[in-house]
Amino acid sequence: MKLEKSDILKALETITVAGEGKNMVESGAVKNVITFGDEVIVDLVLTTPALHIRKRAEVDVMKAIHEKVYEKAKVKVNLKVEAPAAQPQNNEIKGKPIPGITNIIAVASGKGGVGKSTVTSNLAATLAKMGFKVGVLDADIYGPSVPIMFDVERERPLSVKEDGKSKMKPIENYGVKILSIGFFTQPNQAVVWRGPMAAKALNQMIFDAAWGELDFMLIDLPPGTGDIHLSIMQSLPITGAVIVSTPQNVALADARKGVAMFQQDSINVPVLGIIENMAYFTPEELPNNKYYIFGKEGAKYLAEDLDVPFLGEIPLVQSIREAGDAGRPASLQTATPIEKAFEELTKNVVQEVVNRNDNLPPTEAIKITTMAGCSAVKK
Repeated sequence: MKLEKSDILKALETITVAGEGKNMVESGAVKNVITFGDEVIVDLVLTTPALHIRKRAEVDVMKAIHEKVYEKAKVKVNLKVEAPAAQPQNNEIKGKPIPGITNIIAVASGKGGVGKSTVTSNLAATLAKMGFKVGVLDADIYGPSVPIMFDVERERPLSVKEDGKSKMKPIENYGVKILSIGFFTQPNQAVVWRGPMAAKALNQMIFDAAWGELDFMLIDLPPGTGDIHLSIMQSLPITGAVIVSTPQNVALADARKGVAMFQQDSINVPVLGIIENMAYFTPEELPNNKYYIFGKEGAKYLAEDLDVPFLGEIPLVQSIREAGDAGRPASLQTATPIEKAFEELTKNVVQEVVNRNDNLPPTEAIKITTMAGCSAVKK
């Protein structure tokens, strides 16, 4: 008796493979059917390696052909297992650019207390005032201060639907989109987390947020050169890094380490330059006098020594501190020396980003292979 391929396929349509939800032909499990007289060869590809499912599929094929086509057919089943393509999870999309975000700038400092968050907030506000679309990710998990500086510490991000998924909507003020762990904790609540928990929280604020279109995302990193820094650089391709320091030697020593971290061959994030904060003090009653309380031009000399750009200096002014405490960045004060200083600084940062993008290939996120000796290799 000569068997017909169409009859075999019709019989196989009555079989459902466990876990597929469709019949064997519709699901694509049947890759080929060959007939020679009363002989039949069926090529099957399953997505599960479970032995009992494979055996069941083989038995079902033989039974269907014998019962529905020809009971004396000689049936051979060639069965192969292929794992389905894995659906991308959070850890699989890490390291890839976030759609809609053009430049990601890490703002870092080796030493705490040098005004890194203040510089980040004023830089973001000035960029927004210039017409750029700006976001700030407050990555200082253990000491988040950006919500206070933007007067949104009592706000809570809402959930919005984007591409069928629920995502956090960043809080927005002064034209800047903001996400911070400070939105999810009480003012008197200490964040006592180990590194992996902190990294998971950061990844949620990065990948599970509806950032939309941004020209610049500024990441306010914690002080030092530790686990959070590595987690950020593992998660995102950083366009470039900005280092903030005061002129004093203690701060400069740590700033030097911050530059060295980004310039490691295994990390290789371009350093856009160094900013000198609290450069000098000028009292109102003596507007022509400059008092170099923390030293003179230390960050400028460090930039020259390390052959990285010097982006500018910000004076030590009481109104900057007061504006930060009040939740309105000082750079928004019009027609003031502070506004002018931050505008000059911001223009220099933008120019260095343009130079970096014109002359260097896109930064790759790093893949951490071992924490010993802060070892890392490029992905």
